[in-house]
Formats: sequence, C-alpha cells, structure tokens
Amino acid sequence: MNTRDFDIVVIGGGHAGVEAALAAARMGETAALVTMDAEKLALMSCNPAIGGIGKSQLVAEVDALGGVMALATDATGIQFRRLNLSRGPAVWSTRAQADRRYYNQFIVDLVAAEPRVTVIEAIAGDIMLDSDSRVCGVRTEDGRPISCSAVVVATGTFLGGLIHIGEKKIRAGRIGENAAYKLSESFARMGFELGRLKTGTPPRLDGDTIDWSRCEVQPGEWPIPRLSYRSKPRDFEQACCHLTRTTERTREIILKSLRESPMFSGQISSTGPRYCPSIEDKFYRFADKPTHNLFLEPEGNGTSEIYPNGFSTALPEHVQERAIRTVIGLEEVRIVRPGYAVEYDYCPTWQITPSLETRSVKGLFFAGQINGTSGYEEAAAQGLMAGVNAVLGIAGEPPFILDRSEAYIGVMIDDICTRSITEPYRMFTSRAEYRLALREDNARDRLFAHAARLGLIPTEDFAQFTDLEQKTEQEIEKLRTTRVRIDELGELRDRFQKSEAVSLENLLKMPGIGLEQVIPILARFDGQFSDQPEVLQRAAIRIRYEGYIAKQDREIAKFKKLERQRIPEQFDFDAISALRIEARQKLSRYRPHSLGQAGRLEGVTPADLAILSVHLKRQQGQSV
Repeated sequence: MNTRDFDIVVIGGGHAGVEAALAAARMGETAALVTMDAEKLALMSCNPAIGGIGKSQLVAEVDALGGVMALATDATGIQFRRLNLSRGPAVWSTRAQADRRYYNQFIVDLVAAEPRVTVIEAIAGDIMLDSDSRVCGVRTEDGRPISCSAVVVATGTFLGGLIHIGEKKIRAGRIGENAAYKLSESFARMGFELGRLKTGTPPRLDGDTIDWSRCEVQPGEWPIPRLSYRSKPRDFEQACCHLTRTTERTREIILKSLRESPMFSGQISSTGPRYCPSIEDKFYRFADKPTHNLFLEPEGNGTSEIYPNGFSTALPEHVQERAIRTVIGLEEVRIVRPGYAVEYDYCPTWQITPSLETRSVKGLFFAGQINGTSGYEEAAAQGLMAGVNAVLGIAGEPPFILDRSEAYIGVMIDDICTRSITEPYRMFTSRAEYRLALREDNARDRLFAHAARLGLIPTEDFAQFTDLEQKTEQEIEKLRTTRVRIDELGELRDRFQKSEAVSLENLLKMPGIGLEQVIPILARFDGQFSDQPEVLQRAAIRIRYEGYIAKQDREIAKFKKLERQRIPEQFDFDAISALRIEARQKLSRYRPHSLGQAGRLEGVTPADLAILSVHLKRQQGQSV
C-alpha cells in the first residue's frame, strides 16, 4: 500500500521546478511543488525574455518533450525576433520579449489546472533520508514533513541567497523575498560540497521618463514567429525595444566608483557570468571601449517599467542614479527599483550523474542554478529532465539521457558533468559540435519519439507530426524530380546559361538562392506543391544542406562508437597504474559513463584514453 504523500517533491517554483513537476504529472505521477509564494511561479527575476542564440534551441527541445516554456512565451509575448538569419539554419534562433506578469500568471493558471500537481507554500529546510540513505521526503522550515520517493531540488538563487547593493547586504534570493538557508545546512550534513556563485540584474526604469526620440527603435519580426509547435498564430501589435548607448561621462562615473562596488571592494568573492558582465566589469575589463550598447526592453503591456539590458550593477543606489542619467535618452529617467548582485549556493557538478541524480543520495535530483548554470532556458531543460528521471527512478527503469549528438540538452548536461563549474554556465550554439543536426526547426524530429514513449505528449500530436514528416519526404521527392526551363527563371536565368532546364533541388542548392526565390516558381505548378510553409521550409533545409548534414552524420557515427564503449559504474580507475595521477583523480571524481565522456574530461589526454580503452577491453574479455 502506498503511504507516501506524493510520488515526487519539487523544491523551487522557478522554471526548473515548474517543468519538473509538470513532467512528472504528464507521466502519471503526483508532485508537490514547494515554493515560497504560489503566485510567483516562473516569475522572471531578470529580463523577461525567452530564447536567443543557443537558448531557443533549448526552448524548442523542451517544447518537443512536452514542456510549457515555449507555449507560455507564445501566449504572452509582446515582441518576437528571429536572429542570425543571414547565416545558416544551424544558428537560426528565435527570441521573444514576454509580458513579465502575464507570463507568470499563465504558468500559475497552467499549474493550477493540473490535478496531479499540488503547490505547497513553504520553505524547504531538510532532505529526509531513510535507513538506506535514500530520499524519503522533505521537511519544511516550519516542521511539516512531506513524504515522497524522489526529490528534485530547483532552488535558483534562493539557496543561501544574499543580495548586494553597494555596502548594503540583504538575506534574500530575489529583492523583497526570503532565501533558504537551512536547506544548505542539510546538504552540508549529507556530505555535499557547496560553492558560491553570483549573478546580477540592472535597475528598472520608468519608461514615462525616457526620451524615446533619442533612442533607436528595434521593431519585432513580421510575420510573427512561434516558439511552440502547439501555439496558434497571434496577430497583434508588437511592442518596440530600443537601442541606446552609454557615454564617456557614464564611464567616468563608473570607474571612479569601483571601490563602492561589492565586486571590487572584496565584499563579493564569488564568480559571476562571464558572458553577462556588470556595467562595472564592462568598463574595467574593456578599458579600450569608451561606450557600450544598452537595450531598453519593456517588462509588459500593462506597465511602463523598462529593463535596461546591459546595465547590470551592484553599485550603491545614488551611484546607479547618477550613472544611468548619463546614458543617451535617459538624462531625466527615474529608477523604479535599483539593480543588485545576488550570491547563492550551488553544488559542484561532479556530485551528479548525467540523469541529474546525485551520486551519494539515491532519489535526489538537482536542476538549474544549483548545478551552476544560468538562464531560464537552461533551468527549464534541466528541470524537465530531472522530473522525467525522478519518475523513471521510482519505477526502476533506466534513466532518460540525451547525448551530445541528440540535443542541446545533451550538450549542456554533458558539459556540466565533465567540467569544473567555476562560473555560471550559459548555452551557446558554439558549444554544440553537431549544431547543424541540432537545429531549432528539427527538435521534434530528434525528440518526439522519446516524448511519445515517455508519455510526455498526446498521442494525437505524435500522429500529426508523423503526417508532417511524410509530407516533407514527399515534398523533397517532388523538388528533386521537377525540372523547370531556364527561360522561365526570370532574373535567375543568367546563372544557368549552359543548361536548358534545372531541377528545383539543384536550384535550392545554389548559393544566394533561398526558398523565398523558389516559391514564386512553385506557384506555376497548379497546386502540385504543398501550401504549408512548414513543409516547404523543412524540405528546403534538408535539400540545401544535404551534403553538410551527411558529413555531420558520419561524425556523429564516430561519436556514437565511443559513447557505446561503456564504463562500469564501480570501475576502479586507481587500479590502472599506467594512467597519470591527474587522469586517475579526474576519472574517479567525475565517474564518466562512457569512453567518449571520459575523453571530454579536463585533464584526461588522448594517451590516457588509449590506456583506459585497453583496460576496458581486457575487463570485458575482448581481444586487444
């Protein structure tokens, strides 16, 4: 008889926590979502924007696995843009500015509508273990026990959170809210190594006090793109973002005030995100640049609050006010809320497995900033994977692990499991070796079968996608076999003077010729080709990049060969005396699950890998 309160308990109401709880519910399990405020689920602490280069790929993958981030963004977005369109589809990305409050409310309503998820307002204080040192529940700070079979910890910046504004320190994970301290003590008692990281946010500005005429308009994209395959088209007037710049006077004020910044005074010793530096850091590290761009981004339709992207700071409030008023167009601006830095606890990731389960405590999973990552998208992806694996662990089934050739999610988790996280990790397309195969547009091709097998998506969604795939293949065949006379190509005919006719396939493969140039030609064939833009786009990408994709498929096959060479969980690396001491230490600490993953560890050389391969073959009784 089941006497548990819930199947899993999720600690944290941010993006990671929400995706973890909803994933468990979709798989038929009950989940308790323990959060400080039930009305602030997935509330964006920093910029209310989703997607971007490298990040929209994660969003598409979360969506393909049944997650809700893309759906919520499409429903509440106020501006959508497509990035990197002048380059190849491997790096095409979508970015959306969301209405911060509406996005939060959309998620709150979505969770409330899920009967298998129960939101509990509390601060988690202790992880409960049974006599076998396996998770059996969570105890809140006010003493309430919640029994379960698995726990997902997705605490964000709230775990040991400490806010800095100049010399002022506030014990909080987000301005105006509490932080969790007893939970850190619980991890320490269980033997976990803890570290400290830092992130920050800029001041919020009153848009009614900005001189918009002095700023450059950044309009949205048309037609409006969508992040989720489930979203219906929306026709609305998009909000505008604006571009402005700091001035020499800004630089002067910031540099003269560095001693008042907790990041330079020694008050903060933890490391912040390299790719999202504070304004103090920018002027100090990039001394040759007298000015920096700032993007003024609206927080929503029902507010005049503006987010000055690029002006993250922890300087005292009076310095923030002086400095921000030297920015072009912000000379009379009013600060609604000051910027700040926040330090928080995380657990170095040698302590987790690729399933996101901790090595020392069965049934305990970490997701999001506790793993040293930054960003809503990175957190959501980890939360979903942790929720899925928590359910699979309860059922005694093998974990769901995506490798680097299958998904950006696989790249991210492999990265954090094989590297020393000394600064907040952020996803970029450059981190993915097989990015042409891991495009934003083909996330369902790669992950929908997994989602259907795990019960994360409705069966009708998978059936509809199967139909889409069949139509795509049919379209490719039509484009390959249909030829058009050169004299019918209009302005393009000069490029094919030596031929009488050319196939539409070869036309698409020509440099400088895209689908937009070919569509008018297709219209002449009286409905022979699909009128679905998605079908045509999918077919055109596959044809145009066929050779490159085939090359990458060969590279992936080599990668898979190394990944298939498994390393037993209890393999004794110290027994291999031929390995260098550093290699033995790294291998024993990170416990790679395959020869391929071992080769990606810092400090493991190709020579170490060759020695390890020999010993693995010997152990498995294979000839060398």
